[in-house]
Amino acid sequence: MLQEYLPILIFLGISAGISILLLGLGFLIGHGGKDDEKLSPYECGFEAFDNSRMKFDVRYYLVAILFIIFDLEIAFLFPWAVSLDTVGKAGLLAMALFLTILVIGFIYEWKKGALEWD
Repeated sequence: MLQEYLPILIFLGISAGISILLLGLGFLIGHGGKDDEKLSPYECGFEAFDNSRMKFDVRYYLVAILFIIFDLEIAFLFPWAVSLDTVGKAGLLAMALFLTILVIGFIYEWKKGALEWD
């Protein structure tokens, strides 16, 4: 039973060793000089602010969410392309419907101006 897991254990050991080595080299070679700019908090594409009640532009979040949605939908194309021979015409029509809905959603977002960055 151990022989089945031996390659995985060897891989984990080598990767842990390389990780520790690279972290150690970073601490030894790095100059470690951190200025105020590097230590300042930075979040979500804009500078941090004192008042948490102030209004801010949510377009950054909207563009990020749209990117993730469309990127994940495009990721469905890779397994489909690999298994295209086995899914046949039914799979081709299903993917055509999926891509049509994707394009309609993209056109809707484009027309609403969600992709505009002023």
